[in-house]
Amino acid sequence: MRYTSGNSRPSDYEYYEVSQAQPLLEFLLANVPQSRTKIKATLQGRGIKVNGKTVSQFDYQLEPGMRVAVSKTKRNQQAFKSRYVKIVYEDRWLIVVEKNVGILSMAAGHSSLNVKSVLDDYFKKSRQKCTAHVVHRLDRDTSGLMVYAKDMETEQTLEHHWHEIVYDRRYVAVVSGEMEHDEGTVENWLKDNKAYVTYSSPVDNGGKLAITHYHVLDRTTEHSLVEYKLETGRKNQIRVHSADLGHPVCGDPKYGDGNDPLHRLCLHAWLLCFTHPVTGENMEFETPIPTTFRQLFKR
Repeated sequence: MRYTSGNSRPSDYEYYEVSQAQPLLEFLLANVPQSRTKIKATLQGRGIKVNGKTVSQFDYQLEPGMRVAVSKTKRNQQAFKSRYVKIVYEDRWLIVVEKNVGILSMAAGHSSLNVKSVLDDYFKKSRQKCTAHVVHRLDRDTSGLMVYAKDMETEQTLEHHWHEIVYDRRYVAVVSGEMEHDEGTVENWLKDNKAYVTYSSPVDNGGKLAITHYHVLDRTTEHSLVEYKLETGRKNQIRVHSADLGHPVCGDPKYGDGNDPLHRLCLHAWLLCFTHPVTGENMEFETPIPTTFRQLFKR
């Protein structure tokens, strides 16, 4: 059923009411009189709103009673473009992005390229009165999902309750050599030395307890494709624990063994699940395993 809103600018959007639970893309294809290509372009271009919130996640789960707004213009599609950052989800309190390799999470120098400054520029251009607040970080050469808060209150909630709010967080990596076991857990203490290199200890060394669960997805005699699930989120945790297993992450200049098949750090944050700090909704995001990772395991 199409829903007509009392919006002050009704010509900008077409409104639809959801009558049954289903993924967003499935709903759009069944109800919006446009081609699949155009619908997907509008979705990726952030021209879709659900209950007033911009959503670009194709598998976002709709529930009966929700209202979907579809932009009739290309205005939203021009709002954000970056070779380093892709917006996955956005609402008034937070923004979830997928970052590429080669960009820092936040500034580390006067002219350093970083996600925060890219988002701040986007907020300014789209006339949003907010700035991006860093909640967690990914290394410059790690790709994948990150969440930033749009206000200090949301940032504080996420930061102080991170381990209760985030209920699943997984990475995928290409590691050196053929992993012996299909799955397992690494548990030890991590601490930085004076040269800022993180090292591990099987006993408490005054550092922080770090727990990583791993599961092998594919392997050859040269490399293994491994999923890592974090129980704790320590600095360089996956990179150190992978090296502890005798199979360091490929392309790692700090903890690796020189195996660099893709000329990048082969680590990608592919899954991020958390409870929304304001609405209490379960927010679940995932990105595909990088194609270059997969290609190493083609038979």
